[in-house]
Amino acid sequence: MIAYENMELLRFTTAGSVDDGKSTLIGRLLYDSKSIFEDQYEAIRQSTERRGEEGVNLALLTDGLRAEREQGITIDVAYRYFATPKRKFIIADTPGHIQYTRNMVTGASTANVALILVDARQGVVEQTRRHAFIASLLQIPHLVVCVNKMDLVDYSEEVYERIKQEIEDFSYKLDVKDIHFIPISALHGDNVVDKSANMPWYGGGTLLYYLENVHIGSDHNFIDTRFPVQYVVRPNTDDFHDYRGYAGRVAGGILKKGDKVMLLPSGFVTSIAKIDTFDGPIDEAYPPMSVTILLEDDFDLSRGDMIARENNHPTATQDVEAMICWFNEKPLQLNGKYALMHTTQEARCIIKDIRYRLDINSLHRDEENTTIAMNDIARIVVRTTKPLFVDSYRKNRITGSIILVDEGTNETVAAGMII
Repeated sequence: MIAYENMELLRFTTAGSVDDGKSTLIGRLLYDSKSIFEDQYEAIRQSTERRGEEGVNLALLTDGLRAEREQGITIDVAYRYFATPKRKFIIADTPGHIQYTRNMVTGASTANVALILVDARQGVVEQTRRHAFIASLLQIPHLVVCVNKMDLVDYSEEVYERIKQEIEDFSYKLDVKDIHFIPISALHGDNVVDKSANMPWYGGGTLLYYLENVHIGSDHNFIDTRFPVQYVVRPNTDDFHDYRGYAGRVAGGILKKGDKVMLLPSGFVTSIAKIDTFDGPIDEAYPPMSVTILLEDDFDLSRGDMIARENNHPTATQDVEAMICWFNEKPLQLNGKYALMHTTQEARCIIKDIRYRLDINSLHRDEENTTIAMNDIARIVVRTTKPLFVDSYRKNRITGSIILVDEGTNETVAAGMII
């Protein structure tokens, strides 16, 4: 038996143009790594047969919506879970169409790795650039370019090298720290789980080998201590009569018993008396652990407050500038009022300024047309009703992100990355 609970979890997202084979790749990954049951495989085989297709269409494993299966495309974000003896994985299969950019942002927001698929026959297309840009905007630490359908170009090294060079040239404009290239055929399984005999010229590892071994331990910020308070724990029982703990998830840095910390917004300084978890007390906590912190002194903290360091704390501000992806059919309203969610904090805000709308294809800033419609990416400034404790998204993906909600309908209308 594999002890799953202590294994490291890797989240990855797939992106690419329509028909690049994202769903087929995930199906192949699940099938070749023995992560689907026989009856699931049999159901897909029968479904493929009914559709009059040859072989087994592994893309049907992730395309769950009827409209997706009928059109042979991905519309919504599909999440799949699997594990190997080395790691646990959560896959977000995101759509390739322009009109589903918001779905890609949703699926990619928590990913450690982004897989960008390129059709070897088509080469680098507009959507490839768009998805690479969104991956860099979301600060996904690792980018893997899978040059797919190599079987349709006779496993040509020349084609692979040409695509690799083109993406490398484009990636210099982006904020991408780690980029990796793998030539694959999702349909036939070349270099997905097993090494391909058809591409002896490729000296690297398979996709699964990369996913199992890529170092993600330093993807979190372990320097800047951030602990947003989610819940105040007061059991009020005889055994825990004076217990007062602050529960939440460590968003950055390392918290140790005895450490001096600053409480925000009050600015009071105290020390950590104890760190509790579901399994008992521990000496130190780090991202992404969920813990309960007890303090030496009795200070009043509530949900939305933050524990940080005396000489290293987030910026307290009511004016927040952010890059947003607009999710809603109703356009963004200048001077419009929205609810804003940031870590465990909720506030109301007004859209103070729309700096520019970004043309994702050319990376051009359009300052004239500031109509922000669904799937658009723009830079805006909001004014909140109370101070938020923020970092830039580049510094911390948790304290640097916001969500805007329409108060009338309760719909999430935008996700934002604080600048």
